[in-house]
Amino acid sequence: MRIKLTALFVAGMIFVHALCYAQTASDYLILQDIVNFKFITQSKNPLTNIVKQIPGYSVRVAPGMLAGADHFDMDHDDKTYEMNYDNPVTHMGVEIQVVQHTNSDSDKWLLHEVEDSYRSNEMQRLGLLSPGAVIKKLVAGGDRIFSIRMGGGAYAWISNNVVIVITYRDLQGGKPEPREVIQAYLKKFPSTIPATLALDNTHDVQWIKDEMDRRLWLCDKWFGQLQLAKADLKTVLQEEIKSMNVFLDYREKYFGIASKDEKNLLAQYLYQNDSTSIQAKLAGYKTWWSAHKGDAITLP
Repeated sequence: MRIKLTALFVAGMIFVHALCYAQTASDYLILQDIVNFKFITQSKNPLTNIVKQIPGYSVRVAPGMLAGADHFDMDHDDKTYEMNYDNPVTHMGVEIQVVQHTNSDSDKWLLHEVEDSYRSNEMQRLGLLSPGAVIKKLVAGGDRIFSIRMGGGAYAWISNNVVIVITYRDLQGGKPEPREVIQAYLKKFPSTIPATLALDNTHDVQWIKDEMDRRLWLCDKWFGQLQLAKADLKTVLQEEIKSMNVFLDYREKYFGIASKDEKNLLAQYLYQNDSTSIQAKLAGYKTWWSAHKGDAITLP
């Protein structure tokens, strides 16, 4: 399972971070008990046994789970709302993350980026679904959500430009899914995952090619920030090289073009802060991709 997804499992209580508290959290979070899942409003110091009231949620300016997919947010602010529930009956905690995106140009990739968290970034299975990842419905005819069970469970979906992620830990594998919580959030934020989306080979091919498109798009978005003097040269070049390297990995895996020499050359350009050579390489990759993106590829 990918680090960017499992990080949601191993993260501690969200309240230990120095985060500002939202004034409109109820628009995004259910600030009350959901059946046996208790809304946490108290924190107990294990050393002093002193109990204090806490807001029970937090909010920060960040793209949430999609940060792991290199979601571009330099030209807008995404707001992430987080909270936990605790079920004393099943001894299970559930973590909630709801992110309001701002209808920027980046939002056209939201569904793709959510799905990214359910796909492998290892070269052997690059871009393919992680074992156990599925689209499921909790009830017949219900909303479609991404789901995976591994050391617990993770569920994610989009509702227009809102991204919802629900996770829980279960290392022994004997705890039931937190269906009441998932269904409550689906009622608040109905899934807009298209009914036509099928996780089959045809979709895998399309997703892989879309990721190659997105990586070149990300390079342009970062370079645009340099032109607008909204980001420094080193940061922009680092982000561009990161996405170029991902593009080269996919090109090597599915189009048979070795990437080692190209990556070494890009690393040299980055060390030299050679923006001109990096942009020339990007232009070359775009030209190659325009000529070959319609080529057939074979999945492992």
